[in-house]
Amino acid sequence: MKHLYLVVFLLLPVTWVGAKRYSVERGKISFTSNAELEVIKASSDKIQGLLDPLTSKFAFSVTIQSFKGFNSALQQEHFNEKYLESDRYPKATFAGKIIEELDFAKNGVYEVRAKGELEIHGVKQTRIIRSKVTIDNDKISIDASFALPLTDHNITIPTLVTKKIATEIEVVFNVLMTTK
Repeated sequence: MKHLYLVVFLLLPVTWVGAKRYSVERGKISFTSNAELEVIKASSDKIQGLLDPLTSKFAFSVTIQSFKGFNSALQQEHFNEKYLESDRYPKATFAGKIIEELDFAKNGVYEVRAKGELEIHGVKQTRIIRSKVTIDNDKISIDASFALPLTDHNITIPTLVTKKIATEIEVVFNVLMTTK
């Protein structure tokens, strides 16, 4: 029995070393606030992330201050200081697992659901986000879009600007992942 444990212990690192993990090569996350009086758009290409094909677990993050666009510099400043409080909550993260089983060795396009904890503004919410996963040899692209109610993450909009900022934001997420 001792020898069996020794063989398992010695082979385990070989399995870990041979396993591929995917990391973000490039990507973009953008949001749109489509309110009664104003449309606000911003995006970031500063996405980091990992995907483990053996477990289907993933983790992504984006630095809040990396979002660019907006309609003015003042709007971007308010986004960071008043609404998202990016000094206090510098990152948004989504970590979890792909619900459907995927054969990451098989090329194709797959409609899946990603279940995980979405943390924005210091508030975690369990979310299921429908995504399209495209596997092409050693590259994986992930595309998703979803609605994000601001109240789910304790982001409050002052009454003075409620017609300029939507209460629900549309988010679009696209990444290309490769093995390193």
